[in-house]
Amino acid sequence: MDIESFLREHGISFQKFEHPAVFTCEESERLCPPMPGVHTKNLFLRNEKGQRYFLVVVSTKKRVDLKALKALLGVSKLSFGAEDKMIEYLGVGAGSATVLGAVMDREGQVEVVLDEEIWNAKQIGCHPLRNTATVVIAHTGLETFLKAVKHQPRVLLVPERSGQ
Repeated sequence: MDIESFLREHGISFQKFEHPAVFTCEESERLCPPMPGVHTKNLFLRNEKGQRYFLVVVSTKKRVDLKALKALLGVSKLSFGAEDKMIEYLGVGAGSATVLGAVMDREGQVEVVLDEEIWNAKQIGCHPLRNTATVVIAHTGLETFLKAVKHQPRVLLVPERSGQ
């Protein structure tokens, strides 16, 4: 999937920044050039039985409290989804999870959950289905994208872990 062509076809403007492959937020801070917008971290999660999958998008600075999040999502247990399922549903592997992966989820298997900070940001930075670049898109572009891929995001204040 050529995500850049998809974005252009849907009238979504973006800025692209090439950089070395990054697998963690720490690597991103060290290896990526300065870019505008709120930069995203993506958690690919599942419920206990693997019947529901979630892509939780937060800022790179947020440390998510999974125990508190499970109650908000209405599941009894929340854990990280297997990489093979992420590849199957979002078309990307570990280190490349991105809200733009929703373009690959044609069956609607993954629920997109956006932290309020991400939803309210004027611009966000996210991987274009590979971790060797970042695209920055405006909020209106994010909305257009999610409508185009038929994913209604669930916007909530994702709980943060306190302390270290």
